[in-house]
Amino acid sequence: MLIAYKAFEMPIIYLETFIDAPIEKCFDLARSIDLHMESTKHTGETAIAGKTSGIIELNETVTWRAKHFGIWQTLTSKIIEMERPQYFVDEMVQGAFKAFRHEHRFESVADRTKMIDIFDYTSPLGLLGKLADRLFLKSYMRHLLIKRNEVIKRHAEG
Repeated sequence: MLIAYKAFEMPIIYLETFIDAPIEKCFDLARSIDLHMESTKHTGETAIAGKTSGIIELNETVTWRAKHFGIWQTLTSKIIEMERPQYFVDEMVQGAFKAFRHEHRFESVADRTKMIDIFDYTSPLGLLGKLADRLFLKSYMRHLLIKRNEVIKRHAEG
């Protein structure tokens, strides 16, 4: 029974991205609504409510509209924790996931910044959602985060 349970544990995506730029610059770019839309333009993602441009701050929300898997979806997230320039956390307030929490951590390493993403989410639909995680959703979400980080890195180093 333990093997079956472990096969369907909730997914957590952990990424480290090294950027040749100061920590403060990376921190601010990671909170940029405009830069986020640039990194997700392939999904048609736009900010439609709450903070819709500029830098998102503590206790602010943003509602995104994007096309994923051929379906238009909306998702609202809120910045619930922040300590500049070390970390901020956003959580889903409303959307397709049962829940998600995205920790954004930043560390100065020599003359570089280590940007760490910890994306912890729960899919809807019980076992069907957990099966989707294993088959394609976790990989899809990981790819979205990597693409976002590449855009942040390019702007920070450019």
